[in-house]
Amino acid sequence: MTNTIAAWLAGLIFIAFAADWWFQDWTATVFLGFKMTELIEWLAFWR
Repeated sequence: MTNTIAAWLAGLIFIAFAADWWFQDWTATVFLGFKMTELIEWLAFWR
C-alpha cells in the first residue's frame, strides 16, 4: 500500500466517523463495535 492510498483511506474513515457523529450520534459506530466484538468471540470459539 502506498502512502497516497493510506492517506486517502484514513481520510475516508475519518469522514465516515465524522458523518456518523454529526448525523446519527454514533449509532452506526456503536452498532459496528458490538458486531465486531461478537465476531471476535465467534472466531475465538473456532480457534
